Amino acid sequence: MSSAVRVVSFLTLVSRVAGLARDVVTARIVGDSALGSAFMAAWAIPNLFRRLFGEGALAAAFLPEYARASRDDPETADRFATLTVLLLALITGGLLLVGEGVLLAILLLAPPNPDRALSLRLMMLMLPFMPLVCVAAILGGMLQAHGRFGPTAASPVLLNVFVIAAGLPHFFVPHADPVRTAYFIGIAAVLAGVAQVAWSLFALRGRVTWRRGFARAAEPARRMMRKFVPVVVGMGTIQLNALMDTLIAMWPVWIGPTVLGLAYPLDPASNSVLAYTQRLYQFPLGVFGIAVATAVFPLLARASDDPHAFLSTLRRGLRLSFFIGLPASLGLLLIREPLTGVMYGGQGSAFSDEGVRRAAAVLLGYAPGVWAYSLNHVVTRAFYAAGDTTTPMRVAIGVVGLNLLLNVTLIWPLGEAGLAWSTSISATVQLLILIQLSKRLTHAPAFDRETTAGCGRVVAASLVMMALVWGAMLLVGSPESWSGRLMEVAVAVGVGAVVYPIAAAALRCPELRWLIR
Repeated sequence: MSSAVRVVSFLTLVSRVAGLARDVVTARIVGDSALGSAFMAAWAIPNLFRRLFGEGALAAAFLPEYARASRDDPETADRFATLTVLLLALITGGLLLVGEGVLLAILLLAPPNPDRALSLRLMMLMLPFMPLVCVAAILGGMLQAHGRFGPTAASPVLLNVFVIAAGLPHFFVPHADPVRTAYFIGIAAVLAGVAQVAWSLFALRGRVTWRRGFARAAEPARRMMRKFVPVVVGMGTIQLNALMDTLIAMWPVWIGPTVLGLAYPLDPASNSVLAYTQRLYQFPLGVFGIAVATAVFPLLARASDDPHAFLSTLRRGLRLSFFIGLPASLGLLLIREPLTGVMYGGQGSAFSDEGVRRAAAVLLGYAPGVWAYSLNHVVTRAFYAAGDTTTPMRVAIGVVGLNLLLNVTLIWPLGEAGLAWSTSISATVQLLILIQLSKRLTHAPAFDRETTAGCGRVVAASLVMMALVWGAMLLVGSPESWSGRLMEVAVAVGVGAVVYPIAAAALRCPELRWLIR
């Protein structure tokens, strides 16, 4: 697991750095405006289906079956993989046609509204990215089952390169039109999807033979579908949370400035501020939190018949996630203001100073949940690896209700930051419930005395880091210039990067040794 986490983390780090560069480029083009909100909403729809079908429900149902078939009967595994990819392409292709038709009908029949029309056109342009990224994601799951984590972790770099290449000319063309550039970026995203599929197929050569004749694949396919239905409901509810956030934030663009005759607490810039800030908390989550969960999932699937090995793998995955997730939460809390200023502010940015301040407030809401998001990915995959797909589904349905209640309550006093706080609170509640219910899988608590003590040492190391980083930031002050904010971020991150491993080593945290090894 250490080897897999190292590979996935390194390549995901490269991808996330490129992704941050991509977001800086697009943020400085579309800004905190109705165009920015429309652009990010169009980007969110394909990603929602990717998480649901490609990396989400289908992958969770497919990977354990494919891993076992690859171990026991490679020819059946090949036929099963061919059938799965074919069905996924047909289903997502059909959804693409339906989605394009619905969006076109709304565009033609709805009352004239320039902002809404722009949003719909961008969504129609980028929707073909959806089936491509879903197929690429399931091909990546096949690579992971064969022990090849690198190609899948590197695949998003292609998307980032394509988008950056499409956006950079905007800064060198006098009086460039940001709307036209947004369309160019949408086209580049679709072309990147084609490149990702080709890249994954190339990486699979020699490991998979695409075979016709699916009789031998019928039984694993039936088992997969029995798992897929509850998983798609469970993960669908999780993705419904993200969709609700987008709908609530896009209300002023898609519907209007009022709700039930009252002035709506959000404005056309809200979705842009919310979506771009999400990228900042998703950076540590993607680099390390998802890396641990990605590496631990096939290991849990292989150990599903060995309770001792399963429990040991789960505990180690939880401790690794907490070791990285907690200091990430505390670090983001500390540097939220200079970080958003560096990423989205400064001369030449389409983000306003007010938009940067609002982004910092949103990050304040997201940051406390980073550790919970990380652990949730591990615990949920433990249920799926053990063949229990209904428990996470039931918990997720309840969390959707909680998230919706918090959303419609907190946006009134907190604006779009209320959506971030709702997400963090819901994720923490979901984790606590899943940890308690995980005893059904292992017949022993996931957090035994040793695991709890290990997490206590992580808390102590994180607090030491937080105190010293806070002190260093006080010495630097709160500069208003972009270069001053960059220095403040660099000092804070540098101090944290030095202090945390030293504190962890002094407290004898084995997680540090696991990662370094």
